[in-house]
Amino acid sequence: MLPMRHTRPTLAKVSRAGKSITVENVQSVKEDSVQTKRSPSSPQGGAKKRSAFGDITNANKNPQLLQKKKDGQKAALKKTRNVAVNGVLKNNEINVKRAPRKVPILDVAVEVVKEEINANEEVRPQSKVEICSDKLLPPDVEDIDKDSLDDPFSTSEYAMDIFTYMRDREEKFVLSNYMESQRDISKEMRAILVDWMVEVQENFELNHETLYLAVKLVDHYLAATVIVREKLQLIGSTAVLIASKFEERCPPCLDDFLFICDDAYKREQLLAMEMDILQKLNFDINIPVPYRFLRRFGKCAHASMEILTLARYICELTLQEYDFVQESASKMAASCLLLALKMKDLGGWTATLQHYSGYQAMDLLPLVKRLNFLIMCQPNEKLKAVRSKYSHRVFFEVAKIPPLDVLKLEESFQS
Repeated sequence: MLPMRHTRPTLAKVSRAGKSITVENVQSVKEDSVQTKRSPSSPQGGAKKRSAFGDITNANKNPQLLQKKKDGQKAALKKTRNVAVNGVLKNNEINVKRAPRKVPILDVAVEVVKEEINANEEVRPQSKVEICSDKLLPPDVEDIDKDSLDDPFSTSEYAMDIFTYMRDREEKFVLSNYMESQRDISKEMRAILVDWMVEVQENFELNHETLYLAVKLVDHYLAATVIVREKLQLIGSTAVLIASKFEERCPPCLDDFLFICDDAYKREQLLAMEMDILQKLNFDINIPVPYRFLRRFGKCAHASMEILTLARYICELTLQEYDFVQESASKMAASCLLLALKMKDLGGWTATLQHYSGYQAMDLLPLVKRLNFLIMCQPNEKLKAVRSKYSHRVFFEVAKIPPLDVLKLEESFQS
């Protein structure tokens, strides 16, 4: 059984029995108005100001030219002081009257563009949505991004391209049956490790994307390297560390991960494992995860937070099951959402969901049946983290919702 402390260490300072670690005060840089956080082990202390590209001025390149420029500025200043104030004002009034009216550059550019367009063809006026979006959608498919065009924090204009790119990357990260080559670990050991990683995500209050990415990193590393069981927890904690650096704004420091492992590993071992994982994966860790697709598909279905939480619960249960590692992230997310809709009797797979997910309802039926069977199975006594997590009222107690009957599930797909 993997050791796990139930007390959550603070990310800024980790307290241990007989040993206290103090954190240096961070110096605030007034010029940049930025506060930099340092880990307890950082020897540098506060951030220091430094030019990223060195001296980019010409101060040291031609000192004679610079001196002439300064002398010229001084002469201009002396000459200006000798002019009477009234005379300057009078001359300015005369220059304003004589100067012709200047047309703003933007107006000129607009007029030129209009003349070129009118010379080629007559352009009909377009609405704002038509200008911002060039998508040609079927009449029964809703444009789910049109309501976010005015949101500066939204990527609605690029959302379709982003998820198309993620769908293409799924083909690069297809996992094989790597357990056949592992001699010292088993599926049950992997399930216990993932269960422990879920507790780490809760204790550190990390994003769910961090948990999903960490599990992906573990699977891809095990697919590339044969390990012994003594290193399994080291791999799991290092994967969470890497995923935190990739996903979190303020990731936990290295000492926090040593703490959660009950000091079973040293700092040098954790750093060496981090480098080994990154090298084995060629530093390409932008792996598509189901959680991102699930948020997108939930928006297509206008799913409530309870429905979306139920789908996330089903999806998080699959992290512990080795039999689901070969499924693509987008198909897993679509199947979890479809099963959640069926469990709440909220209809089936709409045309909008089919368009944005790329899957038809019948394509998802085999995976949906496997997911429903996973919920029906008696929970393992050693794997309690996910079910306990989603049994809380914060998550609408979705783990207590009964699964669907198999016959009723098949009938709903045929109707």
